[in-house]
Amino acid sequence: MNIENIPSPPKLISISGPSEGTTFVLTGYETPIGREPSNSICIADPLLSRRHCRLSKEGENFTLQDSGSANGTFVNGVPIKERVLIHRDLIKAGDSMLLFLCREEDEVPLSNNTVQLNDDPLITRATIILRQEEAVYLNSQKSLPMTERTTQNFQALLRIGIEINTIHDLQTLQQRLLELIFSVVPAEHGAILLTNSAEGEIRSSSGWSRSAQQQQKVVASRTIVQEVMRDGVGILRNDVAEDTTLQLSKSLIHSGVRSILAVPLSHLRNTFGVIYLDTTNPIDSFDEEHLQLVTAVANLAAVALENALHVEQLNNETRRLQAELNFDREMIGESPLMQEVHQFIAKVAPTNSTVLIRGESGTGKELIARAIHSNSPRANKPCIAINCAVLNETLLESELFGHEKGAFTGAIAQKKGKLELADGGTVFLDEVGEMSPALQAKLLRVLQEREFERVGGTRTIKLDIRLIAATNKDLEAAIKAGEFRADLYFRLKVFEVLSPPLRERRVDIPLLASYFATKFGIQCGRQIKGISASARTCLKHYDWPGNVRELENAIERAVVMSTTEFILPDDLPDEVIEAESSSSSHIPASPTDAGVQTLPVIIGSVMNYHEAMMEAKRQLILKSFDQTKGNHFEAAKLLGLHPNNLHRMIRNLNLKSQLKR
Repeated sequence: MNIENIPSPPKLISISGPSEGTTFVLTGYETPIGREPSNSICIADPLLSRRHCRLSKEGENFTLQDSGSANGTFVNGVPIKERVLIHRDLIKAGDSMLLFLCREEDEVPLSNNTVQLNDDPLITRATIILRQEEAVYLNSQKSLPMTERTTQNFQALLRIGIEINTIHDLQTLQQRLLELIFSVVPAEHGAILLTNSAEGEIRSSSGWSRSAQQQQKVVASRTIVQEVMRDGVGILRNDVAEDTTLQLSKSLIHSGVRSILAVPLSHLRNTFGVIYLDTTNPIDSFDEEHLQLVTAVANLAAVALENALHVEQLNNETRRLQAELNFDREMIGESPLMQEVHQFIAKVAPTNSTVLIRGESGTGKELIARAIHSNSPRANKPCIAINCAVLNETLLESELFGHEKGAFTGAIAQKKGKLELADGGTVFLDEVGEMSPALQAKLLRVLQEREFERVGGTRTIKLDIRLIAATNKDLEAAIKAGEFRADLYFRLKVFEVLSPPLRERRVDIPLLASYFATKFGIQCGRQIKGISASARTCLKHYDWPGNVRELENAIERAVVMSTTEFILPDDLPDEVIEAESSSSSHIPASPTDAGVQTLPVIIGSVMNYHEAMMEAKRQLILKSFDQTKGNHFEAAKLLGLHPNNLHRMIRNLNLKSQLKR
């Protein structure tokens, strides 16, 4: 049987939850998932909706769609409405975690398909089996006669041990280990097989031929490999061609193999591989001393091979994640406006052009900038962000351009600026509209000439950077007011994108909220399983003037305040609840009958606790304005509120028109 990629049907493997350990093979074009028995994948999980999500196959692609579930569907920790899956994506639905595999596992690729396992019968005659406790070079209790051969073996073990521990690449290590073994054992062919299990599922293999002095396909006995893996013993078999029990093993017979030696690769009692050797020479065959020596070599090499295997897996996983991460993980959103942003990023990222990002505070302008950088040819270089609004002109100039020693009081040493440190990468200037006119002129020169001088310096420094700027300011109005240079504006606006406010993409609010709930639940050590339907309604009806940043803070607060596994309306800030109540069944209030004494009547006339509380707040505010003859400051004082908070409550409770009467 050749070790090669054999096509297998895509599948979902449950790695946690009620169905842990179950493999679901994906054979149809539609695969609904939920707790209802009619689903193709039915999981008895109370946190799953009856029809939670579904997988759809189109050609070779599988698309996962959330079916309006109560607790959301996540892919790699990010809530989704619809997502095309790639190999090894992790799907979270309720308490279940499902691993999507669309091909055979390939974290560590096979080494040029150099090993072929042969299905021969079990070898039983004239076989030497060596158990680990009987290995003389590994047992300090056993005394060895120091013959010339023993001395040579010890010297070989020392040399091999020193050399293999300097190699960290898996394929290089396997190849060099075989070469070193061939220098002390009369093998003609050899192979190292690293396996997943005692059944011999190969994860990595490398074969070597003495005559060719290169990698070459090696025929190995599956029976011997499985026995070594299963029992953790070394096996030596001579006179293979004379053994009538091997007549079915045509490839072994035709190759003229006369002697086979195989030993386990084990670490901490876990056998994860085999060193396999054979020879066709009937005179110079293997003996028990060779078996003892190769067993000792395998013991020395096991840790180095296991470490190299883990490094290879991590490298492959890193490459997979880098290929998968087309956009920043926190750029969550599937609304049409966010799709436009994603498309914009995909188009401009490969270029070196300057980009201007417009948008309100808290909409994620820096995330867009970093997504552009991450998907650009400069991704392996620095991406340095500078907020132009938090530093005065002098400090910002030094921060951007650096300074020479003695340039000003306190400049006790030369300092490189952020522009210089970002050479080869990207500079993100946030709130660029707050930059002073003098610095605007210097920045314009950087964009035009790609050069600058440090503060107090005379040497011109060449730059290779990409500039991305962001602002929440009306730059056109600033140009008319003489606060911003028109020439700089047009230099910045090679490409322009708007980061949409959250109120214009409300469909993304539940996705973001679910993401933040999971994130802060982990940070706070809280078991948050979802957001209740009523709380989601509150979140969707609020306008979020602080945008994503305000939503993130609200969910963090809710996670801390929550007393259950689900976030409830009571866990949300007052202004969020007030906005939801004022947008639904509003009960009109009149200044003539307003007052705390009417609260029992109100509670008796409404069914919803929050609506009753909102109505009570309306009446209290109206009564306070009545008592203070419309004086806003005095009304706030009477209510024990800050005037700004009273303004916010009046707006959220829709009381402006009534207070103007």
